[in-house]
Amino acid sequence: MSYAMTVRLSAGFAPTVERVRAALKEQGFGVLTEIDLRSTLREKLGVELEEYIVLGACNPPLAHRALEADRAIGLLLPCNVVVRSDGPDVTLVQALDPQVMVQMSEAPELREVADEATQRLRAALDALSG
Repeated sequence: MSYAMTVRLSAGFAPTVERVRAALKEQGFGVLTEIDLRSTLREKLGVELEEYIVLGACNPPLAHRALEADRAIGLLLPCNVVVRSDGPDVTLVQALDPQVMVQMSEAPELREVADEATQRLRAALDALSG
C-alpha cells in the first residue's frame, strides 16, 4: 500500500497552497501547523530545495474519535499534507493516507475513522484537480 495520496496540478506553488487550504477547510480540516522546509533547510543547512511546505491539518471530530480508540494514535496526528513545486508551474499535493493509522494500531475502531478521513482528504484533493 502506498502511504500517499497525490495530485499533480498545472498551477503555481503559491496559488496552490491557498487552494489546498480552502479545499481542506471545505472538508472540515483546519491547518494547525505549517513547516516551510525550503526556508528551514536553507537557514539551518545552507541547502537549496524546491518550494516545499508541510501543512498539519486536523479535523477535530475525527481526531477525537481516533484518540478515543487509541490514545497513542496522536503520534500520527494531524494529517500531513505536502505542497511542493515539481517544475515550472507544476505543483504536487500529497496527503498521508489515513489508512496508515489502521496498519499501525491494533484498535479496530480506527478503521471507520480512517475511512472517513480518507474520504474527506480524497474529496479535498479531487476538488483541486477539478
